[in-house]
Amino acid sequence: MKTPTFEVNGKMFMVVERDEYERLRELAKAAVLPALPEPDGEGNVPAVAFARATIARGIIRDRVAAGLNQKELARRAGVRVETLCRIETGKHTPSVETIQRIDRALKQAARPSNKPPRARRPARARKAG
Repeated sequence: MKTPTFEVNGKMFMVVERDEYERLRELAKAAVLPALPEPDGEGNVPAVAFARATIARGIIRDRVAAGLNQKELARRAGVRVETLCRIETGKHTPSVETIQRIDRALKQAARPSNKPPRARRPARARKAG
């Protein structure tokens, strides 16, 4: 299928599906990772700021690799979108529980969908009695 294009005031535009637009928008946002803090004169960096930026960068990279936007990751992890946004911008230090929820959601999203589900044991028949 050829992508429709048109020209306005000498500029070329393309029409893309909303899902593709959202995917591209997420990729562009992921390209701007939170900056790591600058070291002081002795080479030390503030620990909390460094931890926040490092956690944020890891979540962003894993989320984009899994093909998720913030809203979908937040839903899967059971956290508010606003919370995830503050974590990804390095403005909030998440609790261990929140990091674990996000990590589980990312790992689940990264699993290949062609992997067969684990076999379940058949239920035992009850005796009529």
